[in-house]
Amino acid sequence: MMRAVLFAAVIALVCSLIGTPIAVKFFARRGYGQEIREDGPQTHQVKRGTPTMGGTVIVLATLLAYFVTKLLTEKVPTSSALLVLFLMTGLGAVGFVDDFIKIYKQRSLGLRAKAKLVGQSVTIIAFAILAMHFPNAMGQTPASDHISFLYDIGWLGLGPVLFVVFSYLLIAGWSNAVNLTDGLDGLATGASAMAFSAYVVIGVWQYGQSCGTSATKGCYEVRDPLDLAIVAAALMGSCFGFLWWNAAPAKIYMGDTGSLALGGAFAGLAICSRTELLAVIIGGLFLLEMFSVILQVGFFKATKYKTGTGKRLFKIAPVHHHFEMLGWQEVNVVIRFWIIAGLCVALGLGVFYGGFAATK
Repeated sequence: MMRAVLFAAVIALVCSLIGTPIAVKFFARRGYGQEIREDGPQTHQVKRGTPTMGGTVIVLATLLAYFVTKLLTEKVPTSSALLVLFLMTGLGAVGFVDDFIKIYKQRSLGLRAKAKLVGQSVTIIAFAILAMHFPNAMGQTPASDHISFLYDIGWLGLGPVLFVVFSYLLIAGWSNAVNLTDGLDGLATGASAMAFSAYVVIGVWQYGQSCGTSATKGCYEVRDPLDLAIVAAALMGSCFGFLWWNAAPAKIYMGDTGSLALGGAFAGLAICSRTELLAVIIGGLFLLEMFSVILQVGFFKATKYKTGTGKRLFKIAPVHHHFEMLGWQEVNVVIRFWIIAGLCVALGLGVFYGGFAATK
């Protein structure tokens, strides 16, 4: 069954590599170009009009790769995989509407905050509720109502209602963290490809040590680990194919369509593989970007309350733009942030394996 993981990655890679330039021409002909924030680095103004909504290619390539893989291997799709794909597609659809409004109204802001919140909430809550259903023969559901690190933490049971709340905060946080990271050519795409590669390894390892096939000490009570690895492989392949065209100088941007979808997929994989807290390490770069914005806003409001004049912790947030304002070349920022992302992934996988070895 390891062939299925390879099939998904290769099919997604090829579809994304071929599909992205087609999308570039399609969006360019219709004038679906990126709007640039006025307060950002002025070097970015030359990017105005670059085709956006490229995340549609990532989403479609991932879906196609997964379902074609199922046909080739003659296997039935599992509940866990379908739920992660549902979450990815639903949040991607919200991002698509957001991107389209930006283009149609020629502004850097798309959906109103309330409308965007409603769209995200419906998708996330539906995912969280459904993830507690569909038990297999062993009674395992796609998600557990316990908070997990490498395994479920026994004393951290939430119950159905609190699990939905926890899932909402987790998924909304990750989708927006990836969205904030997507500000430089190839940055979010490359970091996402690395993060999903970690979940390919985790899914394959959990499959080999599943309680369903090997009920030994330290086995994993994950419902569909191999299928989650297939989804992660499809996402990884899609990101790598898209990165070929999204790397500097970018021919197309993923837009909110891609960033919200990828963040949602990452969170969904963490929940269904029962590694929600481990994801904090694997996706460390995304959290760094998100917290730079939180710190910036918090510091500004605190100093404004104290002195009447707000001060900024960074020249601009998210933090990748701060380094640009310090004079770093965009490509240098991207490469160095990719290094950080790679280190986070390596550390996460090291902790994952170390936790397994410690149980033996």
